[in-house]
Amino acid sequence: MNTSLNDHKIVSEEEWVKARKELLKKEKEFTALRDQLSQQQRDLPWIAVHKEYVFEGKNGKQTLSELFDGRSQLLVYHFMFDPCWNAGCPSCSFWADNFNGIIVHLNRRDVTMIAVSHAPYGKLAAYQKRMGWDFKWVSSYDTDFNFDFHVSFTQDQSAKKEDSYNYTDQAWMSEREGISVFYKDSAGRVFHTYSAYARGIDMLNAAYNYLDLVPKGRDEVGHAFPQFWVRRHDEYGDPRRIDTEYYDVTKNL
Repeated sequence: MNTSLNDHKIVSEEEWVKARKELLKKEKEFTALRDQLSQQQRDLPWIAVHKEYVFEGKNGKQTLSELFDGRSQLLVYHFMFDPCWNAGCPSCSFWADNFNGIIVHLNRRDVTMIAVSHAPYGKLAAYQKRMGWDFKWVSSYDTDFNFDFHVSFTQDQSAKKEDSYNYTDQAWMSEREGISVFYKDSAGRVFHTYSAYARGIDMLNAAYNYLDLVPKGRDEVGHAFPQFWVRRHDEYGDPRRIDTEYYDVTKNL
């Protein structure tokens, strides 16, 4: 907890407005820089996807191309769910709570958004029912998709430290989180245009953006695992209580 709140500077409304206007200048600079970075992300060169991936979901088997569902742009959230787990990752569940309700709006901008996980579809369907989500979720269990996009790793890769994640890091786990973007042209060709992992997907979590505005912020500093407090939404106890114990991301999986 941020103890400095106890002696935080208190000023008059006039002084506060002056300080707020100075901060607003920096916020506008940040917004302009964010727009520039977003354009650079869209300007990245593309990679043609030639491998035929076949996924399993509520509608049976579908190829990557079919997952676009008649649109030209596809967002894939890489949801951590190892085949041996009985529930999805708590942190990825936190992200899913944030994107579950926005997909109808993305659809209006020629975007399909889905989640893909390594676990068999039966486990995904059961967990999705428990969580009350309705986004499209498919299994890549019988494909190389998760391995090719560096979000699933074998024990041998980990032992040899070949579990490359986020382009420079080790994964340290059998499953990791991320998002990948694909485009399908008028000829039906599919291209991989962008991927982000780890804190690269922070901006996709609306709850974190709101927490960044309140006095305590995310209040995660000083913990071995920053998301020590995150639970699946049906696992929180007293909502007034602040959880302080260390929380293992793999607990209860």
